[in-house]
Amino acid sequence: MFLDYAVVRDNPSACVTPESLQRLAEHAPYEEQAAVFASIVLRNESVRTVLERLAALDGLPPWYLTAGSLFQTVWNAVAGREDLQAGIRDHDLFFFDEDTSWEAEDLVIKRCLAAVEDLGVELEPRNQARVHLWYPEKWGKEIAPYRDLPHAISSFAATSCCVGLSLDSASKLDVHSTHGFADLFRLVLRPNPLTVAPQAVYDAKAERWMAEWPQLTKLPWAEPTASA
Repeated sequence: MFLDYAVVRDNPSACVTPESLQRLAEHAPYEEQAAVFASIVLRNESVRTVLERLAALDGLPPWYLTAGSLFQTVWNAVAGREDLQAGIRDHDLFFFDEDTSWEAEDLVIKRCLAAVEDLGVELEPRNQARVHLWYPEKWGKEIAPYRDLPHAISSFAATSCCVGLSLDSASKLDVHSTHGFADLFRLVLRPNPLTVAPQAVYDAKAERWMAEWPQLTKLPWAEPTASA
């Protein structure tokens, strides 16, 4: 869904507590949950600035900032941390370019990295149209090509990871979530039924996350029901 970036940025959500987000997850419509999610994430100055820098670049392929820098900002807010960047290792940037050559991907990567090089953040841009080309060598498993960015975002190990934000030059903020926001707001780690990742990836990530955010509840692994 699309939101006015300036409105979300300048009107942060009310006090974020486990109780308030639990009520939101249980009773609020998706649109309200998406607006609160975006408002919480935009409290993180690093996320906000990265979005603005990327939006200023002309001619980028379709893109989303996704995964850890977003859902971990929510976890930090719920934990009452002043530093919303705490525990966040990097900022995953998914883009989708039908030119699947490494040379084309490298050009986009260099442009994006140059745009944020003074921020002191770790940005990881990757062309999701070519993930299937290197995934087998890295993870020992063949995967089908991703159809588009939502398809790529749907493939993370846990449901709370499958979120994305994108901003355009007209200040239109695109908020995406494959599974909604209930698990994220409830601090639940649930295996994603659409993931391409193996159980070992889910377990390893859950272990690291729970060491940093002990409020999380991990649900047991279940084999994916569909192939992303």
